[in-house]
Amino acid sequence: MFKPFPFKYISPTKHTRCLSVLLSIHKTPDASQHSIARRSNLSSSMVNNYIKQLKRDNLITIEGETNRTLSYHLTSAGQNKLNEALLSFTIETMQLYSFVKQEIAQILQSFFEEGIRTLVLFGVAETAEVVYAAIKRTPLVVIGTVDSDMSKHGTPFNGFVIQPPEKIIQINPDAILITSFSKQEEIHDCIRQISGDCIPVKKIV
Repeated sequence: MFKPFPFKYISPTKHTRCLSVLLSIHKTPDASQHSIARRSNLSSSMVNNYIKQLKRDNLITIEGETNRTLSYHLTSAGQNKLNEALLSFTIETMQLYSFVKQEIAQILQSFFEEGIRTLVLFGVAETAEVVYAAIKRTPLVVIGTVDSDMSKHGTPFNGFVIQPPEKIIQINPDAILITSFSKQEEIHDCIRQISGDCIPVKKIV
């Protein structure tokens, strides 16, 4: 379920919250307002206000007599509104994704200008996906991926097989790029224990 989480820098707007309520109604028409609120990460009073407004705008219909029997249904106009909102949200999200890739690519380009040509990515999660996409905009070449999580070893990542950190020396890159934002110091210490100071370690931030 789409939830408008209260991020620090990207706060949910009225449009975002309305999209969340519409999507919740679309997927579970018989859900209570309390359930919609929980699934949408909104307060019950806020959901109640949105439902009243959606009803006034003829975007939903309400069936049932009591709170226990109420159900909410999108009208054809409501379905069109949901489709338009999802499209707009997707476009804006892709624009933000493109901006992040561009900013990361500029950082990576500075590595190339230092003389680095080949990289091993350390930390294979969502952030690594964005970093890998950004690397394609630069002359840098990824020659391996490693992760401390044993459950990931042997699994694929963009044409590579994720390996344990001990393989870094064998892969022998020009530099190791930490692609995790949350455990950078821990990963840095792990790299130093394995390779000492013989391979430069880079971070995105």
